[in-house]
Formats: sequence, structure tokens, C-alpha cells
Amino acid sequence: MTDTFAEALHSDAPNPDLAEKLNLYGRFIGAWTFDATRILEDGTKLTGRGEVHFGWVLEGKAVQDIWILPARNTGVQASLGPWTFYGTTLRVYDPGADAWHIFWSDPRNQYYSRQLGRAEGDSIVQIGTDGGGSSVRWSFSRITENSFRWLGERSHDGGATWRIEVEFLARRATPT
Repeated sequence: MTDTFAEALHSDAPNPDLAEKLNLYGRFIGAWTFDATRILEDGTKLTGRGEVHFGWVLEGKAVQDIWILPARNTGVQASLGPWTFYGTTLRVYDPGADAWHIFWSDPRNQYYSRQLGRAEGDSIVQIGTDGGGSSVRWSFSRITENSFRWLGERSHDGGATWRIEVEFLARRATPT
């Protein structure tokens, strides 16, 4: 067998039978940079520049991405403090639930989250829990062909109230 792991994982396009539904996340396929802001409980803000890459995987039936902070070409960013990550999300569409199963893994920080994602108007909202059992809501909004806003929120009261922890303002690295 001459195929590499990357060749077996990667797909050139979405699965044609699911292409319309897969476009919810498929529109992000490609390379992006983002300006990141993390708001700590005490109001302190950490900022930096990161990168994210989206691609088709698993016979075009899923979207996988890699989020990196700080971006590999920026070196150490003092404004980030200890806040860094290098993780991946696997996003798999479930036709029976008409929703996406979201699995985030960041081995650098041993942080994991499982969520369910759906379109909500012009946005995408993912609701779930992290490895510690906290309620999390991650969302994409202000989506255009070449930019989006990503928010990470946390609830300590079962979703009655949410606090913004992270905001990423992303722009396509190579505009289409």
C-alpha cells in the first residue's frame, strides 16, 4: 500500500450526496489567520495572532480543522501570557439529527470538548460540554466569504447565562 495517512484522511471535495448540508462548515475550507482575545474571569485581556486550517476528510463526509495560537510564523507573543493551543476539531454531519457532532481535542493543554452544532439564522452555534463537565457554547457569526467571528462562551449555571471567554476575528489567508 503506497497511500500515506494524509492521503487516506484528506478528501478533495465534499461527498456529493451530502454536499448541500456539508456546506455549513465546508465554506470555511482553506487557510485563515485570526486575531485572538481571551477575557479572563478578572477582566484581564490576552491577545495574539493565530491560524486555522479547514479541510475535507473521511471520504468528504466530515470537516477537520487545526487551530494554532500563536501562529507558527509569529514566534512567542508576550501578550498571550500562558494562553496557547494547538488542537483539532472533527466535525461530522449526522443526517438523522440534521446536526453536526463536534469533537475538539487540544493535546497541548489536555482540553477536550464535545458539542452539537447547527445553523441558527446566519450563524452556527455549537452547544456542549468540556472535559470538566462545564457547559460551553462556541459560535461562528458575521460569516462572509473571507471573514468570520468565532466566540467561545462558558456557563456555570447550566446555560441560563453565558460569559464570553474568547473571541477570534478571522480572515481568509488567501482570499477567494
